[in-house]
Amino acid sequence: MIRWIRQQLGFDPPHQSDTRTVYIANKFPQHGHYIPQRFADNRIISSKYTIWNFIPKNLFEQFRRIANFYFLIIFLVQLMIDTPTSPITSGLPLFFVITVTAIKQGYEDWLRHKADNEVNGAPVFVVRSGSLVQTRSKNIRVGDIVRVAKDETFPADLVLLSSDRAEGTCHITTASLDGETNLKTHYAVPETAVSQSVSRLESLQAVVECQQPEADLYRFVGRITVTQHGEEIVRPLGPENLLLRGARLKNTKEIFGVAVYTGMESKMALNYKCKSQKRSAVEKSMNTFLIIYLGILLFEAVLSTILKYAWQAEDKWNEPFYNQKTDQERNSSQILKFISDFLAFLVLYNFIIPISLYVTVEMQKFLGSFFIGWDLDLYHEESDQKAQVNTSDLNEELGQVEYVFTDKTGTLTENEMQFRECSINGIKYQEINGKLVPEGMTEDSPDGSVPCLNREEELFLKAVSLCHTVQISYDQTDGPGDPFSHANGFSPQMEYYASSPDEKALVEATKRMGVTFIGSHGEIMEIKTFGKAERYKLLHVLEFDANRRRMSVILQKPSGEKVLFTKGAESAILPYTTSGEIDKTRVHVDEFALKGLRTLVVACRHFSADEYQEVDRRLHEARTALQQREERLVEVFNFIEKDLELLGATGVEDKLQDKVQETIEALRLAGIKVWVLTGDKHETAVSVSLSCGHFHRTMNILELVQQKSDNECAEQLRRLARRIKEDHVIQHGLVVDGASLSLALREHEKLFMEVCKNCSAVLCCRMAPLQKAKVVRLLKTSPEKPITLAIGDGANDVSMIQEAHVGIGIMGKEGRQAVRNSDYAIARFKFLAKLLLVHGHFYYIRIATLVQYFFYKNVCFITPQFLYQFFCLFSQQTLYDSVYLTLYNICFTSLPILVYSLFEQLVHPHVLQSKPALYRDISKNSLLSFKTFLYWTFLGFCHAFVFFFGSYILMGEDTTLMGNGQMFGNWTFGTLVFTVMVITVTLKLALETHFWTWMNHFVTWGSIAFYFIFSLFYGGIIWPFLHTQDMYFVFVQLLSSGSAWFAIFIIVITCLFPDVIKKVFYRHLQPTSTQKSQMYTNRVAIGDDFIALQPLSRAKNQLGKISLLRPTRASDAWTPCAVSQRGKTAAHGWAGWWSE
Repeated sequence: MIRWIRQQLGFDPPHQSDTRTVYIANKFPQHGHYIPQRFADNRIISSKYTIWNFIPKNLFEQFRRIANFYFLIIFLVQLMIDTPTSPITSGLPLFFVITVTAIKQGYEDWLRHKADNEVNGAPVFVVRSGSLVQTRSKNIRVGDIVRVAKDETFPADLVLLSSDRAEGTCHITTASLDGETNLKTHYAVPETAVSQSVSRLESLQAVVECQQPEADLYRFVGRITVTQHGEEIVRPLGPENLLLRGARLKNTKEIFGVAVYTGMESKMALNYKCKSQKRSAVEKSMNTFLIIYLGILLFEAVLSTILKYAWQAEDKWNEPFYNQKTDQERNSSQILKFISDFLAFLVLYNFIIPISLYVTVEMQKFLGSFFIGWDLDLYHEESDQKAQVNTSDLNEELGQVEYVFTDKTGTLTENEMQFRECSINGIKYQEINGKLVPEGMTEDSPDGSVPCLNREEELFLKAVSLCHTVQISYDQTDGPGDPFSHANGFSPQMEYYASSPDEKALVEATKRMGVTFIGSHGEIMEIKTFGKAERYKLLHVLEFDANRRRMSVILQKPSGEKVLFTKGAESAILPYTTSGEIDKTRVHVDEFALKGLRTLVVACRHFSADEYQEVDRRLHEARTALQQREERLVEVFNFIEKDLELLGATGVEDKLQDKVQETIEALRLAGIKVWVLTGDKHETAVSVSLSCGHFHRTMNILELVQQKSDNECAEQLRRLARRIKEDHVIQHGLVVDGASLSLALREHEKLFMEVCKNCSAVLCCRMAPLQKAKVVRLLKTSPEKPITLAIGDGANDVSMIQEAHVGIGIMGKEGRQAVRNSDYAIARFKFLAKLLLVHGHFYYIRIATLVQYFFYKNVCFITPQFLYQFFCLFSQQTLYDSVYLTLYNICFTSLPILVYSLFEQLVHPHVLQSKPALYRDISKNSLLSFKTFLYWTFLGFCHAFVFFFGSYILMGEDTTLMGNGQMFGNWTFGTLVFTVMVITVTLKLALETHFWTWMNHFVTWGSIAFYFIFSLFYGGIIWPFLHTQDMYFVFVQLLSSGSAWFAIFIIVITCLFPDVIKKVFYRHLQPTSTQKSQMYTNRVAIGDDFIALQPLSRAKNQLGKISLLRPTRASDAWTPCAVSQRGKTAAHGWAGWWSE
């Protein structure tokens, strides 16, 4: 505890230096002045609260909300001064809201605690005192040697020491970290790889020096110093030596590793980041309305206080005979009396601020979010994936999107690569029946004959089959074995795994053409060229990175010659080539790109013995550096990857996903502009944009590419702006590359945005991940403040997804990082149309009506209280009983609006999808505009006046409404107003409801019935625990009067009849497109008749879904995902619940 306090105060920082020193097996130096570094234990803590801090911390967080804090102040005022209402009227609703929220958050945190305890208590094996000891995961310390068996997850971040394989390699999968399911190979340094037993590990003398923990999963800088026979051997450590917590061991019997990062300092834990809180436009509007209503409240309280003193200025009202003041009251300070009266009126009118609005909105968002996962139309059968919601706070924002920013590869395309063409030594080739055939020729060699390749063709295929990080999995690879045992008789069970689909497609293509990659064994890579085995020694791998945009391997050929093979983007290879058919290959690359193919350029470099020694020395120095290792490696890589001999280029096809063109067209009809942001080259990106319908053939394509300077970029932007003004009739599309974008954003943001906004479609190519986020931020912060949505499938899309108002991850083949960092996740791009046009539309109209209705019903509630003060000399007498004040928002009017906000559908989902233009009706937060807000507020005041004065006129002065001549009192009058109000606000919501289910009927009529039953029960019994019995027999007496029933009927009709007239008038004389669609929906039978109008394939699909839900004919907007027998049963049950 003391250490923690010191760390918080900055006296005892957890990490004193930039590096940490880890003594393997915790064999610390024996000299006396050594002070061990302090490291975190191995406990994972994802929970937010403890049993000790839950109450204070949770209360603090809840009272940071304005409405909760406001009601707390009101409650304290009621406790401190004499107010007209009981403190219970404010305290009980506040307690209810706080308790419900605390229970929800407490339960969620309990689940986190449970998950933490399960992880921290997992059994692990650790080498201690010369033996293998079983302990709990939380007891692992930095420096411990941990044993992990096959298919187990790593309990901490470990540096690999040895495995059951002689060369010290192991295979892992990092699916739980980044979603990549391919096998990755990790390596132990040769000096520790031989320590394969506990006894040898116990005798190991080694020290690991590495950087302090950081969140980057793919970065690790360190070195290991092994002492052997009194000599210190230093080896570099990189990401390929580090086994991350959460990854899983595959195809390896067991490994031993030393823990370097534990617990909350592991890379997995450091990636538990809280995403910046995104707030929807509806929430911002709600806060604005709250402030306005707070102003109305203060105005009413001040006005009432002033009028009270104005009336009391007349002697006849100051001290009536029945309420003489005491001497103390006469002599007290006028200022204090004024403040006290002001606070009392504030308490009297405080319910105009709806305390239950927040909790109702939270429940609506939480429960409503399940409908996305339950929607069968968002379920992808091939991959068995349904849509998922990572945050429910932005549901309604799906109905407000104005700009969609989408990645290309894996989002618009399948990310399933198929080799199509290549260029070798300036000649184009195609693959025909697994053989490489020059363009224009046909495959004429007989089947079974060995094709003859010239030197250039063979070298190109060897380069492609060796320059990669592909791994091979066999069915039986448990334990030590020689992967080359399959070389003589090729095993059909062999399967390639690659982190990049391009690499896998290329290696599979070379296999079909006769050059087969057999596998790696330590430093040896083996290929078979038409049956002849060749072994290459892998000397160095120059890893791919986004800045270099290329990767290389340095190999020793069977002849002993050293050669570098490299592949990458043409812009990253061609400038460094000095020989080969450069111009022809560049033309071929452009031709491939125009066909929409993904291109890679392949080159090589042969080293002399002296050149290789220099390369090896520089690489070793850079890789063993602890400071600025990345910068030094980039410098060395650039030194190596030059003077290249161009071998050729490849063209790989990435197919478009299903229904991409229809989806983009639907978004365009909905008024949503689509921007494609991709890292692909210009020609490839334009070709794909044209094929997917992002660019139309009739569109005027403008280009801002290859700009070299600020002035040149500015001049080009002005030219484009002039062209758009001159040709304002036709549509324009804009193409921008990454370099030009950097220039445009540096000095000419305003001009660039003006050009972009006047274009129907924008394509940004050669984009770095951070550039994608910059473009989104630029548009998001423009003066119009449009709502943006970003959608992507890869780790390079994460920054864009987090920057946009709404981020959507595609469950694709590039891992799960985009999905983990997104707000919503879907399996295919085509699902975006229904997500926005249907779910977004429904969520928005539901919550917009919920917010407006809450303010309306609270105006109806409190305004009669304000009007009543004019008739009681502002004596602060309450119109309603305290129990009614307390239960109005909690019980009597809460359920109908909650059910409405979950199930309302203005238009049938099929109509919303078939008419995307309906999305425009709700754009720009139109249902929560200031005009709509004023309408609902004015309606609330009007209804309140009718409630109050209708009841007042009925009762009149000295009018008896009872058969025995008995008069009504003030409690009967208040109860009459309250009864009319509960019925009217409930029926008002019924008028707004278009989609009726049995639940709507149950809660609507049930709420009115509950009010009557409760009032009869409450007023029919003398409750001993109540201080006063003001309401005893009041409600029974009220209902026994025929005049009262008549008044209730007349007042309700008076309030709602103008509403009905207005709706009928506008619907027939000035119908909106949504209202026209409603009438269209009513004319077309939805169900089996509707299916008859669909194409046959769609009809079969719909019939298959409806067969699950035949008794209910449930809407696709909320149908549960029934993907298993259990799911079908659940779907059937849920659908029955919400049937009409």
